[in-house]
Amino acid sequence: MTVGERIKLLRDQLGMSQVDFADKINVSKQTLYKYENNIITNIPSDKIEAAAKIGNVSPSYLMGWDNNVIPIPGGTKHKKAGVSIPVLGRVAAGLPIEAIEDIIDTEEISEEMAATGNFFGLKIHGDSMEPRISSGDVVIVRQQDDAESGDIVIATVNGTDATCKRLRKYRDGIELISNNPAYKPMFFSNEEIIEIPVRILGRVVELRGKF
Repeated sequence: MTVGERIKLLRDQLGMSQVDFADKINVSKQTLYKYENNIITNIPSDKIEAAAKIGNVSPSYLMGWDNNVIPIPGGTKHKKAGVSIPVLGRVAAGLPIEAIEDIIDTEEISEEMAATGNFFGLKIHGDSMEPRISSGDVVIVRQQDDAESGDIVIATVNGTDATCKRLRKYRDGIELISNNPAYKPMFFSNEEIIEIPVRILGRVVELRGKF
């Protein structure tokens, strides 16, 4: 188990959200996410010491030098934490979601939701989905390569970055539709879906509006 994984385990045992724990050790929640998911592995010693202090454990426990150390009761207790997911600034075509490093923030979803699949957040750019979804909003996306007609999806077309559109299915193809009438629907035949290609990355399940 890595240092980051031990920090996440400690945070979960304390029932702290990623936001609260990050604030306690004086880092951003994006940085804490990177610690916990081994994106940043060279964690500064002062952050390890701060995390250990919150959980009433020794730094050697978090470093993995003492596997017998158990968190001592008395650490600050918080309400049950959710599951943190990355919020991406953009999704580049051709890369699996797990390989994308453009993490600009994190959001929390319920454990019940997290148990139903893999999720990520995506920051929306542009006004094509106005008035329902605005530029700067974050959508929560369930990773899947297909969706039902009428669903709002994240898709890539011809190797471009991902776009948010409503999906319409027909016998001979699909349409990607903007909410904003200023943008024309994009129709793709079944052959074009394969040849261009058009790829669905996930279905939007929740909107986190920014004010």
